[in-house]
Amino acid sequence: MQLKLISSLVALFFPILLFAQSVTTIHEKTLSFIETLEDGQENELMIEFTDSVRTEWTNLPLGLAPRAGLQYGLLSAKSKIAFHQVLSSILSSQGYLKTFAIMQVDDILHELFEIKYERGEVNENAIKMIRGLNWDYGNYFLAISGNPRTDEKWGLKFEGHHISLNLTVSGDEFSMTPLFLGSDPAVVEDTQYAGLRPLSKEEDYGFWFVNSLDEEQKKKATLSGDVPGDIITSPGRPQWLEKYQGIKGSELSENQQQILHYLIEEYAANLDHLKAEEYLAKLHARGMDEVYFAWIGSYEPMKPHYYIIHSPDFLIEYDNVGFLDNANHIHSIFREKGNDFGEDILRKHRLAHQH
Repeated sequence: MQLKLISSLVALFFPILLFAQSVTTIHEKTLSFIETLEDGQENELMIEFTDSVRTEWTNLPLGLAPRAGLQYGLLSAKSKIAFHQVLSSILSSQGYLKTFAIMQVDDILHELFEIKYERGEVNENAIKMIRGLNWDYGNYFLAISGNPRTDEKWGLKFEGHHISLNLTVSGDEFSMTPLFLGSDPAVVEDTQYAGLRPLSKEEDYGFWFVNSLDEEQKKKATLSGDVPGDIITSPGRPQWLEKYQGIKGSELSENQQQILHYLIEEYAANLDHLKAEEYLAKLHARGMDEVYFAWIGSYEPMKPHYYIIHSPDFLIEYDNVGFLDNANHIHSIFREKGNDFGEDILRKHRLAHQH
């Protein structure tokens, strides 16, 4: 009897202890990073927790959307090493490597258009406009909201072209959404990096799932209309969708549910193991029957397509159209209902500290 009680208590409190340890690690890595900064850089890095910058996001390049905070490219080698430690504490190895592959692709994108310019495929006006977009590995910005040295509530934003990573900490809890990842090109077709695909599984598993559906299921899953030019919950638009569309998980076979689970897991698993397990535990608690999947566009790669995965707890969007309309330009986002920018954990903090 006593042994059962001890086992129950361990099962109850072990996840809480693990999350507390996870926040402790993130906190320690962040403080270590701050200590490496050069004169004046901490002032650029730190913003008020109440600053609207904390809850705003964009995936646009620097030339179209200037950022607040400290520019990654201006960090010393020592600071970059310390910042990589921060990111590897909040992202899994796959999420960490995707993030820096996307940054690398920004350099490649710049190089690809310079090659096209040299070949005469892009004119003078076009290359001038493209250069003004400031695609560059170093043109990403980090901002810390609040003061992790003294505050229970603080956040970290790392953002630039095709990346918006948003960490919110409240006591022993943390949120990691919205998490936006994109890639242009989705597959590099020239230079020594030809073949590189930072978001390969997001695309491949999407096609694997939709093409596992029979004709009747495809009809139910496929929405009419043109492929959206961007994700629907992009900046400046409603950040959550209330209406469920497409095919419901309960209408899928066991094998189809498993493929859809692989796709969902690909997004959740970009985060550190404990946070990914938290999201997947919520999914398993409700079951795959409650998940909706909708598709727009072609069932073949390299043609415009879009999908959305929608459950009561999370939202995933993926869009592959691109401004050249060549289906080689991915935008994707993972969102937690009610907890983007830590909304839910901050609410719990306020309730716990009411007097």
